[in-house]
Amino acid sequence: MTKPVDLPVDGFCRYRIDFGYDGTDFSGFAKQPGLRTVQADLVKAIAVIFGKDNADFKLRIAGRTDAGVHAQHQVAHLDLSPTQLKRIGRNPDVAGRINTALPKDIRVYSFVVAPEGFDARYSATFRRYRYRIADKNCFVDPLDVRYVLEVKPELDLKLMKQAAKGLVGLHDFGGFCKPRPGATTIRRLSSIKISRNHSKGRVIEIDLKGDAFCHNMVRSLVGALVAVGRGRASILDVQKRLKSGSRAGSLKVVSAKGLSLIEVGYPKDSRMGLQAQNTRKRRVLEEN
Repeated sequence: MTKPVDLPVDGFCRYRIDFGYDGTDFSGFAKQPGLRTVQADLVKAIAVIFGKDNADFKLRIAGRTDAGVHAQHQVAHLDLSPTQLKRIGRNPDVAGRINTALPKDIRVYSFVVAPEGFDARYSATFRRYRYRIADKNCFVDPLDVRYVLEVKPELDLKLMKQAAKGLVGLHDFGGFCKPRPGATTIRRLSSIKISRNHSKGRVIEIDLKGDAFCHNMVRSLVGALVAVGRGRASILDVQKRLKSGSRAGSLKVVSAKGLSLIEVGYPKDSRMGLQAQNTRKRRVLEEN
């Protein structure tokens, strides 16, 4: 049964928040007791503007990130009450005001009224992540050290690209995810692009684009591709993991260092609500 679309209650106004962060010093996005997280810092700064207790802000994002993962472009939504809306006052630059209360490793790009039916998570049509990896033939700019994962041997990109081809499409990625109770692991991976950025010291960039990603899915997929590139696993090993749905075996999750959420895609404003409704339907594998 499809869950109802989450809409703001009467009198409330939904806002879309576009922002980014350097995840190095955070214990992930979601709030955790006693730990520094992106959500806790962001909500605290928003509360400075709107004068509400942190716990009252229900911030929904396009996709959670693990400890150490960066976001070049993350999206969230937030519903504000009439009383909170009055606090905007005559200064419409809410993003600028929030940034004055934020630490330097988080920045809000925009804080605007969302289109009707918009849901940061369910209205999204795709997410795009990028891993930046340096093998022994790369030069890592000191300014990029925090954002690049270093591995000692040279990676065989030709083999990695061949292995990646077999992962693209609609699959049950249970073998590459840490499943959550009641959640499906069926996802559509639309592309995996692997190349060297010669303007950045020949650093390897792996771009993954899909409708959504399960917990640890990106790190597991890239871990498998790196194992193939190092000669520690075969293309067949990757396919066996995909078909088995089991995480058992030699393919390991790679470190979160070097991973960034690059982009979140959305449909036209008029289709936000319909997209959210469709996304909430449980994914099922298409019959061949």
